[in-house]
Amino acid sequence: MALTTSTMIQNIPCTLVTGFLGAGKTTIINQLLSSKPADERWALLINEFGRIGIDGALLASAQDDNADAGNIAIREVSGGCICCTSQLPLQIAITRLLSDHRPQRLIIEPTGLAHPRELIQQLSAPHWQTALNMQAVITVLSGVQWQQQKYRSHDGFQAHVRDADVLVVNRYTQLDADELKALQEWIAMLNSEVAVIWTESLSRTEDNSSNNITALSNPSSTLIAQLTKPSHTISQQRATDKTKPNHIRTSLKPLTRQPFTSLMSNRATENDQSLGDIEADTDLPYRYHEQQQDLLLGGWRLPAHYVFDVDGLQEWLLRLPNWQRIKGLVNTSDGWLKINFTPDSLTITTASAQIDSRLEVILQSVIDNGVVSNKAEAEAEAEAEVEVEVEVENTLPLLSSLDWQACDNELMALVIEDMP
Repeated sequence: MALTTSTMIQNIPCTLVTGFLGAGKTTIINQLLSSKPADERWALLINEFGRIGIDGALLASAQDDNADAGNIAIREVSGGCICCTSQLPLQIAITRLLSDHRPQRLIIEPTGLAHPRELIQQLSAPHWQTALNMQAVITVLSGVQWQQQKYRSHDGFQAHVRDADVLVVNRYTQLDADELKALQEWIAMLNSEVAVIWTESLSRTEDNSSNNITALSNPSSTLIAQLTKPSHTISQQRATDKTKPNHIRTSLKPLTRQPFTSLMSNRATENDQSLGDIEADTDLPYRYHEQQQDLLLGGWRLPAHYVFDVDGLQEWLLRLPNWQRIKGLVNTSDGWLKINFTPDSLTITTASAQIDSRLEVILQSVIDNGVVSNKAEAEAEAEAEVEVEVEVENTLPLLSSLDWQACDNELMALVIEDMP
């Protein structure tokens, strides 16, 4: 199916913001959106690995105080990586954004589990070269993640650095001088041409001059400047495409879906609607779960009038086995809250009222020798390494499945008020 671009605005500046799962892409994108000139229309395309669609709501909520938020259009592509599935969802999403909103700038955030090279190949295709003017690829790297061998030796983690034009390094203040030097060498080994921005909100007492590191107190202006710089990475890809046939490998296998449980609405089950089409409380509560690659995914959309005990909810979420990422917008006993948990950062902030509550979790289905549960890591920071290993061995067997019905019951038990 060929999608024409004859009715679209041509040569629209487009920026990819990539980074591994939990690197901090949403924070960087919020900074970019906050720096948008008041007279410009921007569009944001978000690809989420799960099906609930929370990142778009998180970003929209963060723009609540922005008087110019109406000039930012946000569209989500949920339920899998756009670089791993058919190109059609990506084409449709971009086409609709450009034709419906006619933005003057497009930002694309692929899932943290995406393969940047494959997405770059897709956007280098001839039918996009007149519609999109590809700018520098911005990649976000977490220094805390890099500290862990399981991340920095992971090919997917390295792939984001290899295909970056600009690398934004955050969460690096706990690295000592030797580690900072090793990080710089690691970056140079993977991508010697990448421009590095060191951005950190916390002050450091160490002198980083010997490592040529200059932390930015206000990185927004530096980041916004990257939006107008051409992409060396994409230029190389397009030059390669001209010299050989374009063989883009895509997986045509349908996503594996586990049976939906009774918590789902009947209408959504019968019509197999996307979760983005479920708007009213009459369609809720709703829960899905599935397995993709070596990850278990689950998510809930719940009526806005369900009020959750905030302490009990946090404790329950942190008890989930082998969690890798937890996101949510939830009505709680402390009001509406944004939840954003990664293995190295637990963030809860206030939010404006929403049409429903949303939660999504990503769990590691298999534990490697070097991987421990996040709960164990958080609780055992001050304990000896051998004690941590014993705890993991005793409490965390291989996770090949989860009793999602039990999760439903536990979550519903945390509802302390139901006032429709």
